Amino acid sequence: MKYYSLNHNAPEVSFKEAVIQGLASDKGLYFPQTITPLNPAFFNVIENLSHNDIAFDVIQQFVGDEIPEENLREIIAETLSFDFPVVEVEKGIYSLELFHGPTMAFKDVGARFMSRCLAYFNKDKKDSKNTVLVATSGDTGGAVASGFLGVDGVDVVILYPSGKVSDIQEKQLTTLGQNIKALEVDGVFDDCQDMVKKAFLDETLAHKNLTSANSINIARWLPQMFYFFFAYKALKSQNKPLVFSCPSGNFGNICAGIMAKKLGLPIEHFVASTNVNDTVPRFLESGKYDPKPSKATISNAMDVGNPSNFIRIQELYNNDLKAFEKDFSSYSYTDEETLEALKQIYNTNGYVAEPHGAVGYLGLKKELQKHENAIGVFLETAHPIKFLDVVEPALGITLPFPEQIESVINEDKISVKISSYEELKAFLG
Repeated sequence: MKYYSLNHNAPEVSFKEAVIQGLASDKGLYFPQTITPLNPAFFNVIENLSHNDIAFDVIQQFVGDEIPEENLREIIAETLSFDFPVVEVEKGIYSLELFHGPTMAFKDVGARFMSRCLAYFNKDKKDSKNTVLVATSGDTGGAVASGFLGVDGVDVVILYPSGKVSDIQEKQLTTLGQNIKALEVDGVFDDCQDMVKKAFLDETLAHKNLTSANSINIARWLPQMFYFFFAYKALKSQNKPLVFSCPSGNFGNICAGIMAKKLGLPIEHFVASTNVNDTVPRFLESGKYDPKPSKATISNAMDVGNPSNFIRIQELYNNDLKAFEKDFSSYSYTDEETLEALKQIYNTNGYVAEPHGAVGYLGLKKELQKHENAIGVFLETAHPIKFLDVVEPALGITLPFPEQIESVINEDKISVKISSYEELKAFLG
């Protein structure tokens, strides 16, 4: 499989090169040259397949022969070492829980898959290291830190906005030590992301072999397709159209969902549910893509003003707005609406959601009004414990600490404060 830059001014590269480089030399995101739908027979028997077998069939064409089948199956088995429950929240509405991994966030899948691919590609390199440079608005940092912890030949540097991630999220990315370093940035997520992108294009840092573990990296983004196949497997027997609502920040999850549909997965409609960072809902209303600086909200992992992956979604629809609108809606919600949804879900059904899932639920409820016979799935992208300062007072409950959180909550935070690109560059050396 070859990958090309969406800026169309860089050489085509292999899967391995795309993973290691992260971003193309012309600042573009990499995109697969071809997308071949799966054999329809695959969907006829999907309910009889294991998650690992489904994932192998889904990802194999994008990896090609660059990782042998035996090694790729091993990588998948290590990546998917936890559950992905589909839980009925109310009649016809399901939560796809993506938070049962080591850092209790959906990003565990992409981070684990990418780290193991990079470790495979580095296995024969004794003298050189890769530096994974990543910006986080919340859960990416912890997932990348956990996924890459102790991986030979890889150093990890995580940038996060000071005071704008939850306490638990901060502990997950600042307490592990070893090959993981955290930089606390005086700014918002977009500032962190801009610094990362600038570093990739800085030729004076070429010796650091920089790569990204944000969803701009294909090895972080593509495995997110797996969730949609797992949910379809769980709900196939109902024989009803499926609407998926993704809480959306950088738009990696929903972009992966659209990729799953291009592979033949029967999905009726997608909803990108956002907080007040509403660049995409405004685009669908006006036809004009007009990113604005991000605003802080209680669903902080979606506080993204200029979502990186939206250009990939446009590519998937050949920039055809009409075809895009047929498959895709996007709605924006305030913090007040989010809190009300948390309460409604809990008081009606006893289900404890968190702010991102609540935004997904709101978008799903709205869209299902247009799809009479459909059932809906919203993605619960993180465990509620990661947002206990929002969830506990809203619902009047106390959440027990899961084992994954207990292991880091009392550890000491270690971070380096920076406020400019020059400081990041000096840190990287």
